[in-house]
Amino acid sequence: MIERALVIARKELLQLRRDRMTLAMMVVLPLLQLLLFGYAINTDVRHIPTLVFDQDRSAASRDLARSLEATGFHDLVGQVQSYGEIARALSAGRARAALVIPARYASDLSAGRSSTVQLVVDGSDPQIVASASNTAASLVGARSLQLALARTPPGALSGEPIRLEPTIWYNPELRTAVYVVPGLIGVILTMTMVMLTAMAIARERERGTLEQLIVSPVKRLELLAGKIVPYVSLGYLQMTLILLAGRVVFGVPVLGSLVTLYALALIFIAANLALGLFFSTIARTQQQAMQMSFFFLLPNILLSGFMFPFEAMPAPAQWLGQALPLTHFLRIVRGIALKDVGVGDLWPELAWLGTLLLVLVSLTSLRFSKKLA
Repeated sequence: MIERALVIARKELLQLRRDRMTLAMMVVLPLLQLLLFGYAINTDVRHIPTLVFDQDRSAASRDLARSLEATGFHDLVGQVQSYGEIARALSAGRARAALVIPARYASDLSAGRSSTVQLVVDGSDPQIVASASNTAASLVGARSLQLALARTPPGALSGEPIRLEPTIWYNPELRTAVYVVPGLIGVILTMTMVMLTAMAIARERERGTLEQLIVSPVKRLELLAGKIVPYVSLGYLQMTLILLAGRVVFGVPVLGSLVTLYALALIFIAANLALGLFFSTIARTQQQAMQMSFFFLLPNILLSGFMFPFEAMPAPAQWLGQALPLTHFLRIVRGIALKDVGVGDLWPELAWLGTLLLVLVSLTSLRFSKKLA
């Protein structure tokens, strides 16, 4: 009995050795997970792009802004002159927070009066809200304590010299569902679109029907388009179901234009379908195609900003994340759904998606050959 079991085990090892794709993924996948989880994942958000609305324009107000940047959690990316400029920058994603220093800030402190500093934070990502608010609160608290101790006599006037007033925009209740549900649209579309199309050519090859396509007058681009088009409608169906369920079950609003969202989603869906077809030109079997799809899904979830703030990742991980279509679609869908962002503010993400789509279509067309291997 033991000998027969050992014979079967030896046969399985021989088959596994012949399946180089599976063997490579068994080695690469654990290493990739280790690197991603150990190096790229960081919930301690630093370098938050922050604006400064300095209505006082004094040495004391400039010192407060520089002190906030010195913490390492905030990067000052510009000065603004109104709340309207703050709203446009936060909507477009150019900043995630804004420090608002009131007029007469320095004179009030010099006269022993209290002054209230405001921190406006983009609430579409609760983790960024916590990091930005806690850092600013610690800084203002320490500065306020120094001023209180410097008064003569100490504590001559009651109350804190400087108070911080956090203001959260776009998700004031900090509901996780408001942040997660729009992102799930991109994750689910990535998983299903890539997997379904990755198995398309492999399925034709396994069933022997690829020969019929070879002898047909269909050109490569025509065949690729024919493989992609049916899944576009399926992608829109999934997207609609998620939006409806998010609205009915979780109360997630869609503040922007649905027409704009659906129109821009077409580029994202097409990019994922093209990537799936590219995988299908590499895989020899449907099993290999499915393995490659799952292998691709992990970096998307970890590096796109779906689970962890994009700003918290180190620079190399951010560069890799920029090459993923999901990274840019998450910014599009969250911008439209939570901030009512228009196409004009989304053109950088559209440029990235369009470029990735062209690259993937070109690679797939070059790899696909109407001949049997």
